[in-house]
This record gives sequence, C-alpha cells and structure tokens, in this order.
Amino acid sequence: MEIVNQLAQSYTEKFSSLEDDLLHDIAEHTYKTHPHAHMLSGHVQGKLLSLISNLLKPVRILEIGTFVGYSALYLAQGLQKGGQLHTIELREEDAATAKENFKRANALDRIILHTGNALEVIPRLNETWDLVFIDADKTNYSNYYKLVFPMVRNEGLIIADNVLFHGEVLEKEVRGKNAIAINEFNEMVKNDGSVEKIMLTIRDGLFLIRKK
Repeated sequence: MEIVNQLAQSYTEKFSSLEDDLLHDIAEHTYKTHPHAHMLSGHVQGKLLSLISNLLKPVRILEIGTFVGYSALYLAQGLQKGGQLHTIELREEDAATAKENFKRANALDRIILHTGNALEVIPRLNETWDLVFIDADKTNYSNYYKLVFPMVRNEGLIIADNVLFHGEVLEKEVRGKNAIAINEFNEMVKNDGSVEKIMLTIRDGLFLIRKK
C-alpha cells in the first residue's frame, strides 16, 4: 500500500531545505545501486531528523540500524561540541559502506559505528541517551525499546521509524510477522503512561516518544 501520495511527497520536498551535497550523493548512489534502497530515510525525513536533533542539542545519540549512514549523518548535525552518536549495524557490507560515508563527511570523531547484533551491543554501551532512533529489524522493536528505555534520560526522545509498515498495520487483520511486531510495538507505546507520544504520517510513519 502506498502510504504517502507521491505528488504530495514531491511537493513537500520542493518546499523543504535542500539535502546537503554529500547526503544527496549518498542517497542517489543508494537508490541506483542498493537492492534495499527503500530503507533509506530520504530527503524530508532526513531533514526532520536533523531539525529535531538541532532542537534537542544532544550529547549522546543512539541509532539502532545504520544502513548506509544517511540518517546518522543527519542526526549528528545537532550534536553538542564533544558529543557522539553511536550507531549499530548488523550487516557487515552496509556497515562498511556507512563507515566510508562517515569518513567522507569527516565525522569519524563524532559517529561511532558498531557492527553486530544490537541486542548484544547496547548493554555494553555505558551511556545515558538524549536521543534514540530505532530503525532496525521490526520483530525486535519492542525488545529494543525495553532495553534502551532505562538508559534514556528524563525528557529524552525515542524515535521509531516504519511504524505504519507499508500500510500493513492499517489492515482489518494485520498479517505477516513484521507488521504484527510493529502493531504490537505501537500498542505497547500507546499503553505506556511514562511517555508522551505522537505518531506522524511521514514516509512510512514515525513515532516520537518523549520520556517524562
């Protein structure tokens, strides 16, 4: 199911700030060469992530799911001086691409890349997170949320991507393991009284979750 009308998408891009040249190059290369290019956050969502990060001015950001590093580079734009973004990627090939993109952006001092299973990596990171971006395997969204939540500071922000999951969660009967997992995650957050939340219909759905 097409969630966002393509004419509306093009219109929003027209009236949004342009992508940085490097990020535009990364996006174009990914769209042309990567078999899973649809996983890229894209122009408008990338700019939104940058805007949120610049408003929060975080010291520590955690990203679960690096892909080719596009969203990490946008999120890192709001880091305070001396701040760091830790990002985790399971697939070694994508991690290598992301590392090269971070190098091209002269961001290796600000972005720390971990390759491996996020459920194993996260407990080893002794940090308090100001901002967390979840964009990895959908079946573990609830597990990632439960794992990082105690590490998020009060008034910190968790952002979850793909919470509309290609429209599959909108069906009368939700089917497929990924859609079921996302729907369960959405219900869990809905019933979590310790957070304020808003779901946005940007791209494939973004859930903004602020810890009280």
